[in-house]
Amino acid sequence: MKMEPSFSTCEQFQKALLPSVYGVEFLVALAGNLFALRLLAVRERRSWHTGVVLACNLAVSDLLYVLTLPLLIVYYALDKHWVFGDAVCKLERFLFTCNLYVSIFFIMAISVNRCVALRFPFFARSHVEPGHAKAASVLIWVLVGVISCPVLHFSSVCPTERNLTTLCVSFCDQRLGDERPHFAYRTFLAVFGCLVPFLVTFSSYYVVISVVWKNASVTTLEKRKVALLVSSVLVLYAISFVPYHIFQLYHLYTRIHNPNSSVCWAYDSYQVSKGLATLNMCIHPVLYMALVDSMRVACCGKSPEDDHHRGVKRTERAAA
Repeated sequence: MKMEPSFSTCEQFQKALLPSVYGVEFLVALAGNLFALRLLAVRERRSWHTGVVLACNLAVSDLLYVLTLPLLIVYYALDKHWVFGDAVCKLERFLFTCNLYVSIFFIMAISVNRCVALRFPFFARSHVEPGHAKAASVLIWVLVGVISCPVLHFSSVCPTERNLTTLCVSFCDQRLGDERPHFAYRTFLAVFGCLVPFLVTFSSYYVVISVVWKNASVTTLEKRKVALLVSSVLVLYAISFVPYHIFQLYHLYTRIHNPNSSVCWAYDSYQVSKGLATLNMCIHPVLYMALVDSMRVACCGKSPEDDHHRGVKRTERAAA
C-alpha cells in the first residue's frame, strides 16, 4: 500500500523556497517604494492630482508590510520556529492581509479614476479633485481594516506535536471548531476582496481601452501610459492575486476534508502563491510610472512628447 507523504515532508519545499524569495522581495520592494515616495513627496508636492494620492497610499501600504518581511526570513531560517511572540505573529498576519487587499482596492480605485478621466474628461476636470481621492483612500483603509480584523482572531502561534518549535500560522489546527468558520472567512475574502474588485477593475479598463483606441485625439504618450497601466495590473492579477486565493482555498479545503493525508502538490503550490502574493509590492513601482510622470521620467528618461504635453497643460491653465 502506498504511504501518504507526511506533512513535514511537504514543508521542506516551503523552507527552501520562501526565505530567499522574501529576501529578494524585501530589498526590491523597499528600494522601489522608498524611491517612489521620495519622488511623490519632492517632485509632485505642488501637483497632487488624484493618481498621485492613490499611488502614495499604495506605496505607504507596501512599506508597512515590507518591514515585517525580515521577521518571516528569520522564522524560516530557524526551521519555522517563531520567536517573536503571539502578538507579533498576529500583527504580521494582519499587516499581510491588509497589504494584499489595500493593494487590490487601490488598484480598483486607480482603474475607476482613469476610466472616469478618459470617458468623461470634462466632468473629471470640473468635479474630480484630490480631496475626493483622499476621501476614497480613507474609506479603503477603514474597509480593509474592518474585513481584516478576523485575522487577529484566527492567526496565532501554534506548537508542533512534540513542542520542539512554535509556528506562526493563519490558523492553528489544534483549535478545534474553527476550521469551517476560517474557511468561510477566507472564501468571503476571495469573493469580496478579490473577485468583486477584479470585475470592477477590468470593466473599467475595457472602457478605457475602447475610448483610447477610438479617440484620435488621445496622444501616443497617453496610449503608452494606458498600455503600461493595464499590462501591469494584468500581471498583478495573473501571478499575485488570483493564484494566491485559488491555492489557499484548495489547500484549506483539503485540510478540512482530508486532515490525515498530505497533498504535497497543493501545499507546495500554495507556498509558491504566497511568495508571488508579496511580489505585488515589487510590481507596484511599475504601476506608478503610468500614473506619475516624474516617476516615469526618472526611470525611463524624458520623451519629446513630455514637453508637448507640458505645453498643452500650460495653455489650458492660461485659458482657464
